[in-house]
Amino acid sequence: MPGALEVPTAIALAEEAGRFPTAPRYDGYVALGCVIRGETYHFEIVSDQSAAALSNLGLKGLVIGNGILTTEDEDQAWARARVSEGDKGGGAARACLDLIALRKRLRVGLGA
Repeated sequence: MPGALEVPTAIALAEEAGRFPTAPRYDGYVALGCVIRGETYHFEIVSDQSAAALSNLGLKGLVIGNGILTTEDEDQAWARARVSEGDKGGGAARACLDLIALRKRLRVGLGA
């Protein structure tokens, strides 16, 4: 996977492929990655655009836990990623599972 900007596209491709009868279907997706601030404006572009694209996929009905970190440096990234500290990846997975459960409850409530 080239980078954080490509994660939303990969999720969209997986969802599209799941429409074929023999392809696997997924209840949700967990986006994981890390954008570390550099010396240019690129950090803001990548951070903002990857988050916006994931949000747009969510608004289209895909269940996504966003675990793409935006950090100042590598030490901060590791601190947020470690299970013993920030566990942001685990948090994104839990958010995804919570949204899957919510979707299921809403569908049952609507008789779907």
